[in-house]
Amino acid sequence: MPAYKDADRGTWYAKFYYTDWTGEKKVKKKRGFKKKSEALDFEREFLNKQQMNCDMPFKSLVDVYFEDMKTRLKASTMSTKEYIVTHKILPYFAELPINTIKAPHIRKWQNELLSKNYSPTYVKTVNNQLSAIFNYAVRYYDLKDNPCHKAGSIGKGRADDMDFWTLEEFNTVISHVNDNAAKTALILFFYSGMRCGELLALTTNDFDFQASTVTITKSYTRLNGKDYITEPKTPKSKRIITLPTSVTKTIKDYIDTLYDLDPTDRLFPYTKHFFRHNMERACKKSGVKKIRVHDLRHSHASLLIEMGINILIISQRLGHEKVETTLGTYSHLYPNKHEEVANQLEALKKEV
Repeated sequence: MPAYKDADRGTWYAKFYYTDWTGEKKVKKKRGFKKKSEALDFEREFLNKQQMNCDMPFKSLVDVYFEDMKTRLKASTMSTKEYIVTHKILPYFAELPINTIKAPHIRKWQNELLSKNYSPTYVKTVNNQLSAIFNYAVRYYDLKDNPCHKAGSIGKGRADDMDFWTLEEFNTVISHVNDNAAKTALILFFYSGMRCGELLALTTNDFDFQASTVTITKSYTRLNGKDYITEPKTPKSKRIITLPTSVTKTIKDYIDTLYDLDPTDRLFPYTKHFFRHNMERACKKSGVKKIRVHDLRHSHASLLIEMGINILIISQRLGHEKVETTLGTYSHLYPNKHEEVANQLEALKKEV
């Protein structure tokens, strides 16, 4: 593995042959290394990637992982993944060869993470990202096992407390929202349970005002100054939600205030921050506790649970892939329902 001195520039460069994934032999050349050792390190890491060698440093595995994932994940999902890995994982493992990272290394990193006082759900998300990278190495690079599995999981998949508004709280807050676009959107959030990205992607064409329904087929996100319209989160996120006729009328009245609106134009050309700002201002005026924009989705689910709506219907309205997801997310809202069941069974018993 020779490295070469560039006499004109006073730097080193690497030049070598390799066989790509199609079996074709190619030459690789990279200039600008200050030291000979840096050029040799580049060649070694490059060849390790090509040969799927577990001797490669963790940072090289991350490069390969990102390159593969970016064509398979939504831009917003990929951006979140890159941020977490770059800032929370790479600083600890970057230079370690992947086949030398063991459970004790993972445990030490986990303890550092736990000492930062992050939320339990965030800690679990970060830990899952590390585990996903090692799963990738096990599946495609023949790494013997995933050290995260031996180290054990940390954090929680769901927060102990879920913020939401009751119908009374929502009505109090909405009465203090003055902006028409924000008011209309918040009403739609509360009575549909749709995700923020789904609402931001809505057009006039998505509404059937005769049937009082809205069809979810896409999602909006803004990333690095660019707008993206993508597929919804999961296949079952594509759905038709039936709305109260009063909500449909509110949407229609809002649309009537928009000039030169094309049927394919976004009805709410805003960001999540716009809705959050209006919610916080209304909470301050009304005295109702602050919640996140996403918590309006929880508010919708909790309202339906309180109404006694079947969990399968709730799951379908929320666009969950599995009803187990809905149960796992909202099971803590059901304790009083068990007492209702017992009371109804007791009443039935007395009738016999």
